[in-house]
Amino acid sequence: MDNPLLQRKQFCVDVIHPNRPNVSKNDLRERIAKDSKLNIKDPQCVILFGFKTAFGGGRSTGFGLIYNNIAAVKKYEQKYRLVRFGIEPKVERGGRRAKKELKNRKKKVRGKEKSKVTGGKKKK
Repeated sequence: MDNPLLQRKQFCVDVIHPNRPNVSKNDLRERIAKDSKLNIKDPQCVILFGFKTAFGGGRSTGFGLIYNNIAAVKKYEQKYRLVRFGIEPKVERGGRRAKKELKNRKKKVRGKEKSKVTGGKKKK
C-alpha cells in the first residue's frame, strides 16, 4: 500500500524459513532492498517489525515500511525503532538515584543558584 503523506510504502511480509528458527531482520532488510522493484539504494530505508512465528516454526509474518529516503525515516519513524536499527544513537540519561540527588540539591538553593547546581549553560 502506498502512503504518500508519510512518504512510504507499507506491506505485510510472509517469510518461509524451513530448518531455521527464524531469520534476522537485518538479513530481511537487505534482501527486500535488493529484490524490491522500487530501486532502494539504502537498506536503512526499510523498517521491519511485529514479526510472529507460526506454531511449529518454519513460517513468520510481520509488517514492513519502505521510506522514500533516509530523511523521511528520521522524520516519521518512532525513535525507539531508529535506535533499534542503529539509525540514531541511544540517548543515555542519568539513573533514578542521580535524578533524586539532583532534585534534593536544587531544593537547598534559591533563584539563580539552581542553574549552577544543575550544571546548566554558562553565559559568556
